[in-house]
Amino acid sequence: MDSKKILELKRIANDIRKESIIMTHRAQSGHPGGSLSEADILAALYFYKLRINPKNPKDENRDRFVLSKGHASPGYYAALAMRGFFPKKELETFRKLGGLQGHPELKHAGVDFAGGSLGQGICFANGLALAGKLDKKSYRVYAVIGDGEAQEGAVWEAALAAAYHRLDNLVVILDKNQVQETGKTADVMNIDPAAAKWKAFGFEVLEIDGHDTKQIVEALDRAESVKGKPVMIVANTIKGKGVSFMELNYKFHGKAPDDEQFRKAMEELEKIEGSLN
Repeated sequence: MDSKKILELKRIANDIRKESIIMTHRAQSGHPGGSLSEADILAALYFYKLRINPKNPKDENRDRFVLSKGHASPGYYAALAMRGFFPKKELETFRKLGGLQGHPELKHAGVDFAGGSLGQGICFANGLALAGKLDKKSYRVYAVIGDGEAQEGAVWEAALAAAYHRLDNLVVILDKNQVQETGKTADVMNIDPAAAKWKAFGFEVLEIDGHDTKQIVEALDRAESVKGKPVMIVANTIKGKGVSFMELNYKFHGKAPDDEQFRKAMEELEKIEGSLN
């Protein structure tokens, strides 16, 4: 991929971060930290890799995406709106009755999985991938999970099943942002060595800097060439990436910024935007 496209994806990721902050501030509710850490991954998926068509969101041959860490919906909604699945104005309904809810719902165009309880999305992604195999479809399934979520037993049951069924049309991306709701993931329940564990469970494992767009794109491309087993991309990220006082701060896992914090966050993100122009 040329440098121009890489720069475009970086700009999109920054816009996803800005929209995530705007949405959570407006609603005074939501999860900004994980939305900021996943932004570069979502930009690469929705504006480079996924074979999708906003004009035909239920196309049987489309690639599927599962946000297993469904609480990080602000970033997801921002990516969907920017990709054209619904008008950006709908982002103003975040966490309002009848609008975009705190966890994704199937009633919204582009949503393939109604994220809720942690650990369930990767199980659902397994089902989508297995169905694709049985139906002889060429679509691929991508699932993003969190590192706190990887403490769930269901995640590891799904990992066993994916490898057993040789789901080489499945790519799981671990948003390893180091922090969960109550503190550092390593202090709550350490999942390391993550890469070695997923490899032991039968996955092809690629470990990258989850904020390096070039590395993300290269990993997604390489994943398509893997045959006979599923792929795990361990994306080392930073919770709250792009906003200094949110970075690695567990208090912003599920806390919206107040007016002063909003102002500071937007100033920092707009400064980043300026550096990308």
